[in-house]
Amino acid sequence: MRPPFLSTPVHFLEPGAPMISSEFNEIFRKYASDKEIFHDLMPLRAREILLVAPAFDAFTLEQDGLLTEILFDGYYQLNMSNPPRVTNVSTVEEALEKCANRHFDMIIVMSRLGQGGHVELSKALKKASPRTPIYLLLNDNVEVGALDRRRQELQRSYDQIFVWNGNPEVFMAMVKFMEDRANVENDTSVGLTRVILLVEDSIRYYSRYLPILYSELLKQTTRLAKDHSADGMSRTLAMRVRPKVLLATTYEEAIAFAERYRDYLLCVITDRKYPKDGALDREAGIKLIKAVKDRNPYLPTLLQSSDPFKESWATAIQSGFLNKNSYTLGAELSAFFHESLGFGDFIFRNEHGQELTRAANMEDLQAKLRTVPVESLVYHASRNHFSAWIMARGEVQVAKVLGKFRISDYRDPEEMRTFLINVGDYVQRMKTLGKVVPLTESTPKDEPNILRLAPGSMGGKGRGVAFIHSLLARMDLDSLVPEANIRIPRSAIIGTEEFTSFIARHGLRQMLQNDVDDDVIKRRFLTGALSQELSAKLRLFLANHARGPLAVRSSGLLEDSLSHPFAGLYNTFFLPNNDPDPAVREAQLAEAIKLVYASVYTKAARSYFQAIDYKIEEEQMAILIQEVSGRRFGDRFYPHISGVAQSFNYYPVAYTQPQDGIANLAVGLGKYVVEGDKAYRFSPPYPEMDMLSPKEQFRTTQKHFYALDMSRTAIDLYGGEDATLLSLDIAEAEKDGALQHCASVWDWNDDRLRDGLDHPGPRVVNFRNILKYDQFPLPRILQHLLELIRDAMETPVEIEFAVNLDKDPANGKPTFTLLQIKHQLMDSAEVNLDPEALDRESLFLFSEKCVGNGVVEGLRDIVWVDPEGFDKFETPALAAEIERLNDRFRAAGGKYVLLGPGRWGSNDQHLGIPIQWAMISCAQVIVEYAMENFQADASLGSHFFHNVTSLNIGYFTVPYPRGTNVLNWEWLRQQPETWRSGCLVHTTLETPVHIVMDGRRSASAIFKQVPPPPAQEPETDEFL
Repeated sequence: MRPPFLSTPVHFLEPGAPMISSEFNEIFRKYASDKEIFHDLMPLRAREILLVAPAFDAFTLEQDGLLTEILFDGYYQLNMSNPPRVTNVSTVEEALEKCANRHFDMIIVMSRLGQGGHVELSKALKKASPRTPIYLLLNDNVEVGALDRRRQELQRSYDQIFVWNGNPEVFMAMVKFMEDRANVENDTSVGLTRVILLVEDSIRYYSRYLPILYSELLKQTTRLAKDHSADGMSRTLAMRVRPKVLLATTYEEAIAFAERYRDYLLCVITDRKYPKDGALDREAGIKLIKAVKDRNPYLPTLLQSSDPFKESWATAIQSGFLNKNSYTLGAELSAFFHESLGFGDFIFRNEHGQELTRAANMEDLQAKLRTVPVESLVYHASRNHFSAWIMARGEVQVAKVLGKFRISDYRDPEEMRTFLINVGDYVQRMKTLGKVVPLTESTPKDEPNILRLAPGSMGGKGRGVAFIHSLLARMDLDSLVPEANIRIPRSAIIGTEEFTSFIARHGLRQMLQNDVDDDVIKRRFLTGALSQELSAKLRLFLANHARGPLAVRSSGLLEDSLSHPFAGLYNTFFLPNNDPDPAVREAQLAEAIKLVYASVYTKAARSYFQAIDYKIEEEQMAILIQEVSGRRFGDRFYPHISGVAQSFNYYPVAYTQPQDGIANLAVGLGKYVVEGDKAYRFSPPYPEMDMLSPKEQFRTTQKHFYALDMSRTAIDLYGGEDATLLSLDIAEAEKDGALQHCASVWDWNDDRLRDGLDHPGPRVVNFRNILKYDQFPLPRILQHLLELIRDAMETPVEIEFAVNLDKDPANGKPTFTLLQIKHQLMDSAEVNLDPEALDRESLFLFSEKCVGNGVVEGLRDIVWVDPEGFDKFETPALAAEIERLNDRFRAAGGKYVLLGPGRWGSNDQHLGIPIQWAMISCAQVIVEYAMENFQADASLGSHFFHNVTSLNIGYFTVPYPRGTNVLNWEWLRQQPETWRSGCLVHTTLETPVHIVMDGRRSASAIFKQVPPPPAQEPETDEFL
């Protein structure tokens, strides 16, 4: 049998099983258990201890601080913040009174035997607290000898008997012994915790062994927790996974333990002679070792005896040996833990047992495995040392697999060396799978982890990316979509603590008190310096992990939340990351980070906070750094496809349903889509269905795209987000070869679209080869991910993504990259608007395309663009006028209805009025109306649209021709004008309008006034 190389993917779902929503629970349960399993370990811990001791002993312990100090120190080393409280009493009456009024987790009776009454005391305590373990603690070995006459009687009365002998460590051992007995059943089944079986009937010796055992376990657990690639809480919780120690005093008890926990045994340490079948058996230990080795020949065992000549017996049964009378008993027991159980460093030895080198952790072991002599590998493999060392580090399943293979299973020792190195790779990969890993010098360079560069919250975007990273890591993606790679970009997160300290160090908080200009804010932030710790991490990140262009994104605490997404409010910067001087690249990255920080205090951000009634001081900013997805085309960099997909479609057409979702696609960087330019739309379940006629596709096709400029190494980010970007004609993408599967040709002669680019004529970006001919499985990927993430977040969701159609050199597959996830807010209030029952004369407006749900009352102000004077070439000036008017509403605390032509929030001034959200932040209802010569699709998928919908602001579309929709210009022009500037008008009504939004029907109505309540039938007397 040849061993498998553990470099194959780990399947967390059954291969070939389709990913459906019900399977999310299984995936997430695995994710949650990896993080939370430590919480389920050691459910019972000693918090209250009752010590029953003579006054002198109690005084000695109190004055010397022995008991409290030992317990506190032990818990401190275990990173446990709540050591047990010890309550001292010196009389039976006090003990019974305490037990009657308080729960105790354990009771320790410390008494000199000459005083007697121990059996009676135990009976009384058992009656008062029947479920509490009671331990008798003898003072010294003299009392142990005197105990022999009454040993059986006392052992029936007490759960265990220990001897102090002045060793304060015995107290901690007693507490841990109680906790292990109480938790072993839970911890082995929940956390695969290992078990050390100690078989010893001598009170003197097990009272000596247990403190040594727990001391070694404490050292090992502390060492492993420091190696953990996790956050502080996870390292603390990992301390609970230490092996449990079980004590047996008879052969029958030992066999019962060994059988019950056979799959969890770490080792067996046994005396040579102890009771078996009710009588002292001088070979009980030999028989026990033979019995357990029959089940597991490679289980480490240690035979103890006061007769040093019995070592040959141990050798004969392939067991270690320990002389109980040795002056170095503790050191020898510690050596057994290190050499046979894998505690401490792995010490590579030659065939003569001489040390060659040592490895402190798994990464170090991998490095040493590549260079140590073959003879050393054979020496350790033949003694099962590798399996034991990995087992001691909590990698139970891997150690079990490794332990099954013998040297004869390999073709030669070099094949064994390769296998062991692969095992190390596998363990390292599993330890960081789906996690956010602190960046250090030893962080693997090739693993797709999210790196943490600074402590603090990860912010909204960071949380979303970290969550989807953990989810994807546990999915069988090869079976889900075998034709493509699905991944997130290489990412790093700067926690919010850096932002907080940056603001405090440079005294920037005072800028909140004044209405400071945006340029002043940027200059102040750019003059500040990042912390030395972060600067060092940025250098390390750029040197070892950032190989291509970078996107520096905001990740505010409140960003992408369920109620307020802050979409597009803060800055994102793209960096070529191509300067040959590392110091220049670091300076550019630091500049981008500081400018993202500055965007928290811009006028747009302050307006948004005021609109949602939040304090800007509540916001804290994390930073998400991601490699830009795409490829290089000469001096520019961009993906073949970028897009936004939503699990809920506000505008279903034909036979599609809102729950089918919607996707918006474009060539080039995603800035084109999220800023509301003309993107191609389709429903993932129906990719072949065209939502627009061929002629409309031609009219509204993508005309330009965004790419990252790679021709310059010197960049100035002060000018804004576009400082490093190029806006290029779509023909440039065809020259790059990027349109091959993304466009068709408009045939003027036949008035239709032709697939492919082999014909002359205008190009129409409609992704026909992908959506119709399945060149890339984009629709299937979007369907699966939208469903999975929607179920995970329990709300409709939006995702941003990019696609690189080039084949990955590693596996020959194109790549889908998931960039971000966020919520779509849905209002579930019951509103019923029946279009058939409407009185058209009472309407100012009726729309069959509405986003929003609910009723809006009390609005008397309407700000509207008069179509008769509208000039589409003057939209930027119109946007500035609207902003000034909005500022007056904000100062007065007012709200209004806003009507305008084309698409609100578009980055293209020829599609609509190019406003940002802050410029119309006081609008409660927004209407887009179409004109015969000025039409555009709704702002679906843009940051502007996402903010509008998440705030549940009414968003209505009135098409042209109107059809059954209504827009009563005649009535509006008859209302008194408060203010007019050109075609921009502010009208104030005498009575407020009544606005109804039916989200289920996607219909809305603005009534000229509040309709009267329906007439009620007159009451009648049923007896008449």
